[in-house]
Amino acid sequence: MTLEFGVFDHLDRSDLALQDFYEQRLAVIEAFDRGGFYAYHVAEHHFTPLGMAPSPSVFLAAVAQRTKRLRFGTFVYALPNHHPLRVLEEICMLDHLSGGRLEIGFGRGSVPFEISYYGQNAEERQQIYAERLELILKAFTVRTLTWNGRYDRFENVPMEFEPLQKPYPPLWYGAHSPDSAERAARKGLNIVTNDNPDKARAIINHYQKIWNELRLAGPMPKMGLVRFIFVAETDDEAMAIARRAYLRWRSSFVYLSALNGTLPDSPLNVENFDRLVQLGYAIAGAPDTVSGFLEEQIEISGANYVVGQFCFGDLSLAEMLRSVELFAVHVMPKLQAVARGRFSSLDKADDN
Repeated sequence: MTLEFGVFDHLDRSDLALQDFYEQRLAVIEAFDRGGFYAYHVAEHHFTPLGMAPSPSVFLAAVAQRTKRLRFGTFVYALPNHHPLRVLEEICMLDHLSGGRLEIGFGRGSVPFEISYYGQNAEERQQIYAERLELILKAFTVRTLTWNGRYDRFENVPMEFEPLQKPYPPLWYGAHSPDSAERAARKGLNIVTNDNPDKARAIINHYQKIWNELRLAGPMPKMGLVRFIFVAETDDEAMAIARRAYLRWRSSFVYLSALNGTLPDSPLNVENFDRLVQLGYAIAGAPDTVSGFLEEQIEISGANYVVGQFCFGDLSLAEMLRSVELFAVHVMPKLQAVARGRFSSLDKADDN
């Protein structure tokens, strides 16, 4: 195993005009490409300032053209809001446009109000997601599709498109319990979690146990840990900027729930950035501070993929670019060197 680094992005709105907002974010994504990150993962949200990529495929098409090595994809396509054949065709297009750099996450949609606004039954979003996922994975591999499900029915549909990566691009799953980790391991899916380190450890341990029991071919999939990350020259500077930006992100995060008289059921919904750091969900600081925090989190959780939420709230372009540069130059190599030693020790223990 090796340690790699990715990016998660809500694409939450700032005060910029949208044209400028998109251009700035694409400039930061170009920096991720230069910096050697493995992949950029964008969220899908609707009718809320939390997500300015309600059509992830449209934004990712721009990412494909602005990057060379960076892989990219969704966390996640909310399948209740998508016609399954349309999203399948978009996935195939993106995979070819990028030369096979696409990664895919599918899900039910985390915010029920977004599903309801689309006229779908939010209470059945898990069942809709499960059926459409099975349908799409089948459609990737057949020349003619016939499907008779509860939510979708198709008869002898010719499948003109197929993805460049075979049988389809790498798949991702959000795991929040050992049971969900087991489902992912049995299907060979990459996983991510934004749970605290101890809970993440239980999830990742169980994933590895099932994977090893099955003796599946190929390298161990990615087992990712998602964290807010901001790097500056000093701890004080980094915390001051992150505190400001987090408050703007949180206002977007709670927007749709507050509009409907509730609050998000999420550990990330805390009053300030300091509390987020205390709970282990975020870090802001100089490179050595960030390295120390993440090294401990990796050691506790057993993750082999660190996914940073580097862009949030009202961070300026200069602030984001400097944070990414400091992370890529000073934090990534240090953590990878530590990980090589840890993974090497584990391999020797397995041999004995």
